Amino acid sequence: MSEQHRARIAQDNPATTRVNQPGREEAVVRAGDHPIEHERPEDWGWHGRAGRWGQVAGWLGVLSLLSYVWGNHEGRMEDLWLAGIAGLMVVILLWDLRRKRTAWRP
Repeated sequence: MSEQHRARIAQDNPATTRVNQPGREEAVVRAGDHPIEHERPEDWGWHGRAGRWGQVAGWLGVLSLLSYVWGNHEGRMEDLWLAGIAGLMVVILLWDLRRKRTAWRP
């Protein structure tokens, strides 16, 4: 951003100031406020664990994919894709189960 543009913005809105934040973009802060230094991703709902219901939903998804194998279609290419995707989901679900059992957290 050019200096002229910054000066124009500062003239347009004197109730804000610009703050340089290490490792982040330049921030616009209202007068009298303090810029946010660190936000935890958990505060926004990220990195949450689905827990048991995530596993249940995953296994139901695998069963629903495999139920599509029986139908009125004649080609078997669809069956290969369905079985492949279901197999990938099974591998991910089993990996998740193992990861939860061997995790180093309370």
